[in-house]
Amino acid sequence: MTRGEKVIKFIETYCHAPEGKHVGKPMKLDPFQKKFIKKVYDNPKGTRLAILSMARKNGKTALIAALVLAHVVGPEARLNSQLVSGARSRDQAALVFNLMVKMINFSDALIARTRIVPSGKRIYGLTKNVEYAALAADASTKHGLSPWLVIFDELGQVKGDKDAFVEALETAQGAYDDAMQIVISTQAPTDADLLSVWIDEALTGRDPHTVLELHTAPETADLLDKKAWKQANPALGTFRSAIEMANMADKADRMPSFESSFRNLYLNQRVDRNTPFISKNVWASNGGEVTGNWFSTVYAGLDLSSAHDLTAFVPMCNVDGVWEVQPTFWLPESGLQEKSRSDKVPYDRWAETGFLQTTPGKAVEYEYVAHKIYAEFQKYNFDIKVAFDRWGMKYLKPWLLKAGFTEDQVEEHFVEFGQGYQSMSPALRGLESALLNASIRHGNHPVLSVCARNAVVTSDPAGGRKLDKAKAAGRIDGMVALAMAFGIAPLDEIDGPSVYEERGLLIF
Repeated sequence: MTRGEKVIKFIETYCHAPEGKHVGKPMKLDPFQKKFIKKVYDNPKGTRLAILSMARKNGKTALIAALVLAHVVGPEARLNSQLVSGARSRDQAALVFNLMVKMINFSDALIARTRIVPSGKRIYGLTKNVEYAALAADASTKHGLSPWLVIFDELGQVKGDKDAFVEALETAQGAYDDAMQIVISTQAPTDADLLSVWIDEALTGRDPHTVLELHTAPETADLLDKKAWKQANPALGTFRSAIEMANMADKADRMPSFESSFRNLYLNQRVDRNTPFISKNVWASNGGEVTGNWFSTVYAGLDLSSAHDLTAFVPMCNVDGVWEVQPTFWLPESGLQEKSRSDKVPYDRWAETGFLQTTPGKAVEYEYVAHKIYAEFQKYNFDIKVAFDRWGMKYLKPWLLKAGFTEDQVEEHFVEFGQGYQSMSPALRGLESALLNASIRHGNHPVLSVCARNAVVTSDPAGGRKLDKAKAAGRIDGMVALAMAFGIAPLDEIDGPSVYEERGLLIF
């Protein structure tokens, strides 16, 4: 009997359904669960990282509880070892612990072999002196342990590609050559989040010690497609209610505001639950390579930050009917790694690869911004217009003059541009039209792409729109600057040919 088969036999023999309509009955693992267990424990290369990703309500937490018990008192118990399950909050950590306690209390054999310490959310396996702890990211009990096994519950909730809690548990495993991590989670909303980075690396197949089972619906799946439901919900029809699934799909189909949440939680797709200004697929369709063959007028947006935030300068030029975009971003050099952690994006890595410029000290020095802008003006022989937010120009203008501009040039080439509804509504309309017609090339610039991902709009009673920094999940400065550039570009260049001219009207 293989290791995987032993784990399966232990769970189906000693673990009982802790709650739900089958409460108290011996657990019957679904085929997808057995497949995952065998891949993890029967990997001929040995498993160091195992990822099982599926939509919510597919028995995720109960499976974690059963697997932990297999390591506490089952066939995977190791003498004097420590085990950890990690969750984002105390309440979430308590779910795994509580399910384990319920499973134990249904089995006389497990009761005899374990000791439960509710106050510390710990369970001890008495036969081999195994210690299990349920830990939370918002608690202070991350250090001092040396776990052989770490199981991460809902790692998809981690924003950004770094997390102090995850790093603390990973480094705590340093005493073992064969330490193992298991992740069971719904997907993260974006490609830049930690779980997405791990999944994408696993999909390459480069590391034979990594196991991946990804249950997700295709990106273009229809909300009411039952085949897509099953692809993301392997337990659909068993312990995942098909009726509730149908009800939520119908709600998402009727209410566009619920679609993003449904796609992330029920179809296990990488979709931000906040409704973005532009969809991920539309942004990707404009990701062509920038040629740099700019021979006509350049239009740019300049979003000046407060002293320590992101400053964005986004010029664009119409090349054969397509707007090419070449942005520049600045952040203070001091505290860059801390800001990477707080904003949950890799500013430090972008600085190393040239996608982000840094200025000395703890504030964005407008001197550097002014010199960059002056260099851009010289490159395009001053055939350039820049939209700027008027509040910051009084601080920047002295540096522009020092960089080489004259008063007349500043007056001629810099255009005041408000960021309220009146100015932003037509600017967003132009930007949105260009994106929907795939008439932008942004080269997938990572900083600008993050700004696009975070950008959300707010509307006034008259239907005017603007980008809302307060509601955004992260920095949107690059998209604000890009919208400003479209706001000062001539309308005839923005609009281009109508899609109806190309395809004709569709009559139903």
